[in-house]
Amino acid sequence: MASQFSSWDSYFWEPGGPVLRNLYGERDGAALAQREYSETNKQQAKIELGLTPIPRTYDAEHMRAIHRQLFGNVYEWAGEYRTVGIRKNLSEFSSPADVPRYLDDAARLVRGAQWSTMNRDQFAAKSAEVFAYVNQAHPFREGNGRTGKLFMQQVSELSPYRIDYSPAVSGVTPEIWNQASMLSGPDRGRYEPPPASLVPVFRAMTVERPPAPQASTPGASTELRRDRSPYRASFPRSATEATKPGNTAGPTNRAPKTPGRRPDVGRD
Repeated sequence: MASQFSSWDSYFWEPGGPVLRNLYGERDGAALAQREYSETNKQQAKIELGLTPIPRTYDAEHMRAIHRQLFGNVYEWAGEYRTVGIRKNLSEFSSPADVPRYLDDAARLVRGAQWSTMNRDQFAAKSAEVFAYVNQAHPFREGNGRTGKLFMQQVSELSPYRIDYSPAVSGVTPEIWNQASMLSGPDRGRYEPPPASLVPVFRAMTVERPPAPQASTPGASTELRRDRSPYRASFPRSATEATKPGNTAGPTNRAPKTPGRRPDVGRD
């Protein structure tokens, strides 16, 4: 896998091309965007309904399992770490070499937190801290936003709260989300991502988790799972992220955008 996808151009059908290699053999960017969007939504629903169990280990393998399930029918490298540096607008994410470290630190933060006894402010602060590390890792060539949001939703299951990504509920628009994520990146030469910009965002998206439905209530568990879905209004985007080559050393439902046409503007 690493030998096949070892350079920026190796992820595309042709050097400098706009469309990522995919298992459909699709070379039209708009068509790939739509097929990817449909497939990942279908796989997301299967996870939400418990039809595809994801072990809740809250570590790097947990993230890889989510990504593999969402994108396994779209990209050969689903669930595999990227081998190239990527950046989005002014944000440069972790070098490939540092991806495991960031995810290990995120796992450490999850394990060390007393999620079950947190109040809303504590939950928002700790969630922001965990996500800052997950976001800076940006471990995959594509699909980091969707994978990270679902991961955080599953982390929230440890608490009395859930995360509602719907702008209609939280007021957190894609622009607010993207700006807060960008500001959580570490300063040049520093490792630790500062989570302060993400804290009010996660607080706005935090809602109390409904009590577990009674066994005698038909359909209640299905409705609860639907309510928890981060895909209901989660800012879905195109089939290629807002990334372009970086350093390799070291919420309304919108129609998918054509992937790869502008490598400096894409998606989360």
